[in-house]
Amino acid sequence: MNRLHVDWTACDGRGLCAELLPELLVEDDWGYPAPRGDMSVPPALEPAARQAVDRCPALALRLTAPASS
Repeated sequence: MNRLHVDWTACDGRGLCAELLPELLVEDDWGYPAPRGDMSVPPALEPAARQAVDRCPALALRLTAPASS
């Protein structure tokens, strides 16, 4: 299962990702995304996660593949 990664140094707190992916992210008081869990992206949320990554104005989101063992 892929995971959503936030590059905190690039994020500028616009909150778009939390609007597009409310199942995984919530906005904090300053508009920055806060995770709702461990940031694992279930297959059903993969399209929404890809949309959030593609639309991030700061390019601060990415999907990471699980580590292979």
